[in-house]
Amino acid sequence: MALGLSSCLSRNRLIARIGGKPTQTLLVADRATLVEIISRQYQAIDDFNAEVDMVPVLGSAEKSKITEYKDVRAYILFRKPASIRIIGLYPVVRNKAFDMVSGGTDFKLYIPAQNRFLVGRNELEKPSANKLENLRPQHFLEALIVRPVDPQNDKLLMENFTDEGNAYYILHMVRENGDGQLQLNRTVWFNRYDLLIARQLVFDAAGNILTDARYSGWKAYDNVAFPKHVEVNRPRDEYGVVIDLVKMDIGKGVADDKFVLEQPEGSTLQVVGQAPPPAPPAPPSKGRTKKK
Repeated sequence: MALGLSSCLSRNRLIARIGGKPTQTLLVADRATLVEIISRQYQAIDDFNAEVDMVPVLGSAEKSKITEYKDVRAYILFRKPASIRIIGLYPVVRNKAFDMVSGGTDFKLYIPAQNRFLVGRNELEKPSANKLENLRPQHFLEALIVRPVDPQNDKLLMENFTDEGNAYYILHMVRENGDGQLQLNRTVWFNRYDLLIARQLVFDAAGNILTDARYSGWKAYDNVAFPKHVEVNRPRDEYGVVIDLVKMDIGKGVADDKFVLEQPEGSTLQVVGQAPPPAPPAPPSKGRTKKK
């Protein structure tokens, strides 16, 4: 009787989690293995030249207003340690939408439609009401190239986040601030089906999310693994971007002049953090004068 009741009241079912198949075995790793995965991925890339499809998203989910700009073609060039340039083209006509470059500390951003040339520090102290002005090359670099663990400053905590819907290892990187208190600096998520990086969160000193980057579709480019699909969200700056690789060259060199962006003649220079200069006065109208 007990055997009969047992067979009637129980059943087996497969668990379908994100990023894997129900019958796929979860991989097991320790903290040292995860640290090595990040380091190996970082060391494998000295430079790259990528052609991508990009969907910039301006706005904030918290404010319930988001605007997507689809079918933007872009070119991303990177060279270690921190040189990056991104050129975005408008849909259909493929005119230049923006051009920005950074060598690590400062940035330059040219917006042809506004004929404005912005320069300033990469650190964004106060977001602009014009979301396009919040773009920083380093935000893209921070998301596309996951930095290795800093053994001098990072204290590590490992979490096994596995339930019916998820299967991740999460590496938490904690640092001491100037007051000797601990604060969360970064978290890197690893899919337990393949131990590839699935997500990275970067935090500010108050624990707010600065960058939320998600990675999928990993494949080999020039024998180096790289995610084909990257989603980047910057909630504080109220913009995000979805990047899909079209073409990728890794380790083939990027020349110095590719990271040079000069102010175009006739454009208006704005130093970020200062009020923009006033617009030039309109030329006088050339109306006809009546003869007496």
